[in-house]
Amino acid sequence: MRRLLTRLCGVAAAAVLVFTTGSPAQAQERAAEPTPVVFVHGFVGKGSQWWAMRRDFLANGYTEDQLHVFTYNWAQSNKTTAEQLRDFVGEVRSSTGGGKVDLVTHSMGGLSSRWFIKFLDGADKVDDWISIAGPNNGTRVAGFCSPLLTSCREMKRDSGFLRELNADNPTPHDVNYVTFRSPCDLIVSPVSSTSLDGANNHRTRCLEHISMMWTPSVITAVRETIA
Repeated sequence: MRRLLTRLCGVAAAAVLVFTTGSPAQAQERAAEPTPVVFVHGFVGKGSQWWAMRRDFLANGYTEDQLHVFTYNWAQSNKTTAEQLRDFVGEVRSSTGGGKVDLVTHSMGGLSSRWFIKFLDGADKVDDWISIAGPNNGTRVAGFCSPLLTSCREMKRDSGFLRELNADNPTPHDVNYVTFRSPCDLIVSPVSSTSLDGANNHRTRCLEHISMMWTPSVITAVRETIA
């Protein structure tokens, strides 16, 4: 009788576990789902520029509700953009179950997203951070527009914004930082500005600044990095 009761209790416990958490196969399927991605465009950019990368991701296991494009006023301070990105990531996490997100950024989008991670408690909400052609240490080209726009002024080499962002540790917390730079990028000057201490820094073939967003080899490298 005691052995029978023990078996019955075991069956009941297993039934409760399946009812509450699903089958082992279902649990494994949930665990294998891709982390939601938030795409952040750059200076004078727009969300539609991510069309090629989104199409590739959709063809390789992602669903529409796992891909989110963040758009913003690129003329404003990157600090303001970082606050808006924080709120946007919060909405994405709420709609997708509250887990972490991957941030895939182009150009200036890398700066506001780093500010979010470093200063706005974004570290525990971000798994991978990807910078494609980001002026992470500034760019000489920003000198042409810095008198007019705050965001451009913040991209100047040795700006107050960048000194604060890069102080102590430019890649803080438990986030996987990855950068991609092109030797032919005429917007980020010098091209080495994209690389960061503590990040996995990659050099692509000769590509133009914007075209890095829709070059198949870069897209594949980004997708495989965050997989």
